[in-house]
Amino acid sequence: MSSFFAQVKYVLSGDTLMLANPKNPALERLFSLAYVSAPRPSKDGDEPFAFQSREFLRELALGKPIKCTVLYTIPNSGREYGIAQLQDGTELPEASVKAGWLKIREDAGRKDDSEETLQRLDKLRELEAQARNEQKGLHTGKDGFIAVQNDLGGPDFLNQWKGKTVDAVIEKVISGDRLLARLLLSDKKHYQVMTLIAGIRTPSTARTNPSTGQTQPAEEYGEEAKRFVETRLLQRKLKVKIVGASPQGQLVATILHPKGNIAEFLLQDGLARCNDFHSVFLGADMAALRAAEKKAQSAQLRLHKGHVAKATAGGKDLDVTVSKIVGADTILVRNKAGEEKRLSLSSIRGPRAGEPSEAPWREEAKEFLRKKVIGKHVRVSIDGSKAATDDFEARDVATVTRDGKNIGLMLVQEGYATVIRHRKDDTDRASNYDELLAAQETAKEEKKGIWSGKSPKIKQYTDMSESAQKAKLQLSTLSRQKKVPGIVDYCKSGSRFTVLIPRDGVKITLVLAGIRAPRAGRTPKEQGEPFGNEALELANRRCNQRDCEIDVHDIDKVGGFIGDLYIGRESFAKILVEEGLASVHQYSAEKSGNAAELNAAEKKAKEARKGLWKDWDPSQDAAEEEEAAQAAPEVELTIREKRNDYRDIVITNVDTNGKLKIQEVGPGTAALTTLMNEFKKYHSNPANKKSLPDAPKTGELVAAQFTADGEWYRARVRSNDRSAKVAEVVYIDYGNSEKQPWSKLRPLDAQFGVQKLKAQAIDASLSFVQLPSATHYLDEAINIIYELTEGRQLVGSFDYIDSKEGLSYITIYDPKDAKDPDSSLNREILSTGYAMVPMKLKPWERSPVFEKTLSSYKKAQDQAKDSRLGMWEYGDITED
Repeated sequence: MSSFFAQVKYVLSGDTLMLANPKNPALERLFSLAYVSAPRPSKDGDEPFAFQSREFLRELALGKPIKCTVLYTIPNSGREYGIAQLQDGTELPEASVKAGWLKIREDAGRKDDSEETLQRLDKLRELEAQARNEQKGLHTGKDGFIAVQNDLGGPDFLNQWKGKTVDAVIEKVISGDRLLARLLLSDKKHYQVMTLIAGIRTPSTARTNPSTGQTQPAEEYGEEAKRFVETRLLQRKLKVKIVGASPQGQLVATILHPKGNIAEFLLQDGLARCNDFHSVFLGADMAALRAAEKKAQSAQLRLHKGHVAKATAGGKDLDVTVSKIVGADTILVRNKAGEEKRLSLSSIRGPRAGEPSEAPWREEAKEFLRKKVIGKHVRVSIDGSKAATDDFEARDVATVTRDGKNIGLMLVQEGYATVIRHRKDDTDRASNYDELLAAQETAKEEKKGIWSGKSPKIKQYTDMSESAQKAKLQLSTLSRQKKVPGIVDYCKSGSRFTVLIPRDGVKITLVLAGIRAPRAGRTPKEQGEPFGNEALELANRRCNQRDCEIDVHDIDKVGGFIGDLYIGRESFAKILVEEGLASVHQYSAEKSGNAAELNAAEKKAKEARKGLWKDWDPSQDAAEEEEAAQAAPEVELTIREKRNDYRDIVITNVDTNGKLKIQEVGPGTAALTTLMNEFKKYHSNPANKKSLPDAPKTGELVAAQFTADGEWYRARVRSNDRSAKVAEVVYIDYGNSEKQPWSKLRPLDAQFGVQKLKAQAIDASLSFVQLPSATHYLDEAINIIYELTEGRQLVGSFDYIDSKEGLSYITIYDPKDAKDPDSSLNREILSTGYAMVPMKLKPWERSPVFEKTLSSYKKAQDQAKDSRLGMWEYGDITED
C-alpha cells in the first residue's frame, strides 16, 4: 500500500479520476476508487445517472490537490484502485457513497479479508444503506436517464438557441480554439458537440493522420495555446453564449470563464488571432477582441513577434473633393491644392464583371456612389496601400465618410458591394471591418442588390445626336422645356459634352451656346489649341458626372444640340468665359439670349488678363467695336434695291433638311476640274497609297474614296466612331456626305489643300420657301428638287447673303426661261404643294422690293391649297 499527492485534472466517471503531477502537469495518472462502481458514460449513450454521478465527483474534486492511497492494482491493465482524501478532509469514495452516487461492488473484499478492509467495507455499506433509506442519488426511484445528442441536428437548434447563454461543461480541449462542450439544455436533454471559440483562431496542435499514421507537427504556440485553455476550462462548468454554426456544422460560441471571455485572454497573450469569419456572429462584441489583439501586437507577444504597426497618412484625416467615380469601389479625389489621387474604398469590392450574379449591378452600383459623393466634400482616412500587380496599378485604400456617414458601409448595406476577406496578416483594412461584415450578412438576409438573385433593369440610352435627322426629332421635345434635368456623362472639350437625360432615356451631344472654347488635344499630352486642355480640365473638374440642367435652343449640322448647361444652377458657359478659357461668339450669344451675361463675363476675364486674354490690348477691342457698330445696322436694314446678282450654278447635293449645296460655274469649277485630274493621277500612283498616321480628327481635311465611283475627293471629317474605325466625311467640293472606314481615308497633300483652291460647295437655301417638317413630305420635296435640277446648269439669283450663317438665299431659274418670278424653281415647288411661304419672314424678306415676288408665290401656294396638293392634302395646316 502506497500513497502519493496529485492534482485532479478531470473526472472520467463517478468512480474514476485523471490525476496530474503537480510539478509536471503533462504527466497523467489514472486512479479509480476501490470497492465501488458508478454508472458508465458512453458515446453510444450514458447509463442512467452516469452524468449526475460524475458531476458530484467533478464538483467535489476537480482542480484540487488530493492524497491518494493505492490499495491494489489490476495486473493485466496496471490500473490502480484505492482511496483518496481532499485537502479539506473529504474522503473518497465515502463522500460519493453517502450522497448515493456510488454502489458497493458485490465482489468487494473477496481477495482481501484483512481487518482494516472489512471495517472500511462495513462503513461503506452502512453509508450506502443510509443513502438508500433517504432515497439519495441512484436510489431516488427515478429513471435518471439523460439523452445526449452529438450533433446540432439542423437549423432548428440555432433557431431556438442562437443568442442565448446556457450552462455547459467542457469535456475535452482539442486545440486552443476547438473544444468538445456538453450543453446542459435541460434535465433530460444534453448536446455534446464540437465547439469553436467565437472570434479567434489559434495555431494547430500536433495530430496524426488516421489513414497514413503520420504525425503532423504542431504549429508554433499551438500546444501552448491548448494548455492555456485546458488549465482554465477543462471540465469546468461555465456559461456558453451560442452565436452560430460553421459551414461544417460545428457550433460557434463565446466561452465565458468566470473572469471573462476566454478568447480575449488568448488574444491578449498573443496565442490567437482574430477570426474575421466569426465577425458576422459577434457583431459589436468583436471590437473587444480586436482591442485585445492590438494590445498583443503592440507588445509583440508570441504570434505577433516582429509585428510592425502600419503607418498612417500623417496621422490625420484628409478633407478632399470627389472629382470622379471610376467604379463602385474606386474614386478620384482632389485636395485644395488641386492634386488628384486615386483611392479604393477599404475592404470592399464593387460588382465584378466576371461574376454573372454581380455584373448586371455594376452600373447601378456606380450610379448609387455617384449620387452620394460626386463633387462633394468628403473625409478620407488612409488605411493602407496596395502594391502594383499585373492587373492593377498601385493605389491607396481608404475609409471615406461624408457628413459622418461611411460610404463603403452604405454600399454594402444596399447590396452594391461585397466585403473582401483579408489575409490574417493583412492590416490594410477598414477600421469598421466587422461592421462591414455584419452589414453584408444583413443585406444577404434582406436580399438586397447583388444578393437579390435578380438582375436590375438596365437603363438604356438612345443616342439622339447620332445623326441630324434623329436630333431634329428630339429638338422639338427639348426646346419646349426649360431646365431639363440630366447627367454630364463625358466632357469632350471645354464646350462640348455628352449629356444623359434619364427621364427620356436619351443621350445627346450638347454644344454650349454663345461661346467658342479652344480645341483640346485628344490625349493629355497632346497640346491642342492654346488653353484647350485647360478648358477641358475645368469642364472635367466642374461638370463631369455631375447632375445638371440644360436649355436647348437649336441643333447644328451634325446632330449636336446647341444650348446652355447649368451646374448647381450656374451657367458653365459663363464660368468658362470668366476664367478666360472661352470667347463669346456674339451672333450665337444674341440668338440664345445670353449675350449680356457672357459679354460681362468676358469683360471681367479681359480685365484680369486671364487665359486667352493674357496679352489683351484694350485698343484692339475699341477698333473692333467701332467696326462692328458700322456693320451692325446692315442686318436690320430694309433692302431698297433688288440685287442684280445672277450667277451660273450647278446643284451638287440636297441635304436631308432641304438645304442646297451649289457650285458656281466659272473659274472655280474650271480650276476644280484641273485639280481633280491631278488628284486622280496622284492617287493612282502606288507610291501615294499612304494611310492616315493616326485616327482622324473631327474637322480634319483628308482625301476620301467615294463609294459610288471609287474615285478620290477632298473631304472634311464631320464625326468619328473610334470603336468601329469609321468616320463620317463631307466632300467639300460637292457637299454630299457618307461614312467611310479609316482604310478609305488618306492624308490630304498640301498641293491639293484649300489654300490652293477653296472648297467649291456653297451652302444655299431657296428664298421665300419653307420646306415641310413632316418627314414624308420633306422627302418628296427633296425628290422634286432633284428632278428639276439634277445634271442641269442653272441660273441663281443671289437675293441675300447671310455672312454670319455662311448661307446664301437664292432664286433658281432655268436659263431657257425669262428671269421673272413666275418661271422660278422656287415658285414651281410651291405650286406642287410640297413647300410653303414662311409665315414669319426674315427682315430682308419683308423689303418692299420683294412684294411682287411674295404675291406671286402666295398665289401659287393658294392654288396648291385649293387643289389639296402635297402637304395640303388634309387641309390648311397653317390654321392650327
